Formats: sequence, C-alpha cells, structure tokens
Amino acid sequence: MKILKIAAIVLVLAAAAYPQTKDLGLGGFANEAGPILMAVDAQLVDQSVNRPYAMFVLFMGAKDKNVSITVASKDVVMVYKGEEYHMPTLAQLREHYRGELRDLNFYRRLGKEGIISSWVRFYDFPNQADFFPPLTMSSTLSVTEGHLVSLNGFITPIYFKNPGFAKGDRLTIRVRDAKDPAITGECEVILQ
Repeated sequence: MKILKIAAIVLVLAAAAYPQTKDLGLGGFANEAGPILMAVDAQLVDQSVNRPYAMFVLFMGAKDKNVSITVASKDVVMVYKGEEYHMPTLAQLREHYRGELRDLNFYRRLGKEGIISSWVRFYDFPNQADFFPPLTMSSTLSVTEGHLVSLNGFITPIYFKNPGFAKGDRLTIRVRDAKDPAITGECEVILQ
C-alpha cells in the first residue's frame, strides 16, 4: 500500500512539473499534447486587457502528418471562469467593434520570439485567409474554416467579447475538428 501511495505522489508531481501547455514567454503559449497542435499569442490582450473585444492570434497544426483536419470558426471556444464563450461572427464583430486595424498593426510590432520557439517553427502558415480579416483593400480572404494538413498549419486572429479580464486570469482556448469532434486541441493562457 505504501508503494502505491509513493507511486501516486510521484505521478502527480511529474504531471505538475510537465504541464501540457507551455508558457513560451512574451504572451505566447503552446500545447502539443492533442491531435491538433496549438499555440496562442496573447500579447495584445496583455497590453490592452480592458478593450471590449480581445484579440488573440491562434496557430494550429495537425500532429499526424497523414490526417487532414478542418476547424470551423464556430468550433473555436474560450473557457473562462468555468463558462464557455463563442467567437462572434465577422458581421457581429464589425457591427460592434472598430479596432481590428489597430489590433493588427499593433500586433505586427510585438515580438514573436516566444511563439517561434515552439512547434510553430516547423510548420508553414499560408496567410491567404483568416477568420477575421481587416477591412482594407489588401486584406486576406474571410473564411469560416481553417485547414490543417501535413506541415501546413492555419494562423488567424480570433476575437472574443471581453468578459472582464484581469491580469493573472487563466483561460483556455479549445478547438475541434468539424468532421470528427473527437479530434481536439486546447491551450491554456495566463494573462500577464
């Protein structure tokens, strides 16, 4: 019985020492544990925690190079304080928020060293479309699905209505495959 207790304590300590989500620094977080590799850049939220809509940048890739995964925008959710939040549609965001261009311009100036140190560096992210393209002449296409296949991942800004974020809060971004709900990914984020 004593050996079982010691083994259980060792397993709990090992799990605590090696969490699934890694804090990459500079507001970046990555999780390689599920079939959908995920990285979330939360720097912009860290810089402007009080804005009415929070923009994260989501990186996704397929762990198994022989599997094609499709993630629909409706299947990207945020879990915050035990509650699930869905992203607004593009039309809803444009009706209620006018800061998209500011967000993207500010994000482009922030450091990406944290995210680049993760699995992201091994994948290509064709930047031809995303869930929330800005209203400009040279903007990317608006899509409702991101496709992950082989070493081609999907990168997109994602928005959630700010439920009252504060520094130090924890939240989780979850995604799932549109065809097979058992294929999922998640990444925990700590606002700094």
